[in-house]
Amino acid sequence: MTNNAFALLREIDRILPQTQCGLCGHRDGCLPYAKAILEGEAANKCIPGGQPVADALAARLNRPPLPAEKSVWPIQSDGRPQRMKAIIREDECIGCTKCISACPVDAIIGSGKLMHTVLTDLCTGCELCIPPCPVDCIELVEDTAPLPTALQQEQEQQQLRQRYYAHIQREERRRIDRKGPIVRAEIDTELFSQFSQWIDELPSIERIEAAAKTVTKQDASITIELAKLRTQIKKLEKQLSVRADAKKQQQLEQLQQQLNLLQGN
Repeated sequence: MTNNAFALLREIDRILPQTQCGLCGHRDGCLPYAKAILEGEAANKCIPGGQPVADALAARLNRPPLPAEKSVWPIQSDGRPQRMKAIIREDECIGCTKCISACPVDAIIGSGKLMHTVLTDLCTGCELCIPPCPVDCIELVEDTAPLPTALQQEQEQQQLRQRYYAHIQREERRRIDRKGPIVRAEIDTELFSQFSQWIDELPSIERIEAAAKTVTKQDASITIELAKLRTQIKKLEKQLSVRADAKKQQQLEQLQQQLNLLQGN
């Protein structure tokens, strides 16, 4: 991507509200939608941004204005849908941590098998924490705080953007060794990494690659041989625990020596 394309991508991304909700159809956040807009996708799909964001994008891109995708929430005085916040009914929470993994801006705190809570000042109302909750103890409520000014909105978006990039970097580190299911959609880390390297005010995201493991036929045969030796050793140990036998004791010692050699001890 050229510098001019990156500059325009940055401007489009700055207009989007950084809720990272995926309601536009791009489940991994605002930047992938910004890239899709740059490539020709309709610029009216940001539901949290409503008509103001759709109009701002159309003006910047010199495109005809389009009606914004409708929200299920009523429209505020600023033309955007009602701001919402998630809350957890804490007495019903079982501490499964699935909502923590799903939150794109790390607005939920808690530990396994302990009560969780939402940091409402950071919550974007993205709704991503609701589907994975197995006990349905999360709900959205209206944000009753005064509407932000244009400057406050810009500062809030920048903070949310930074928190999301920090979230992506942490998930990238966990991705290599993750054993459980991924609650959130796979993130296009390469795009975010390239963008973060180009934009100074964003936390840099580094791709982490797992070390390749080459399994040869020799490795496989050694693994099989080790398993056989361990089985024979356990069998002899069990027999010797019942009754002493000099011959079996000698066999056991020989098998243990073979095991140590194969293990490199």
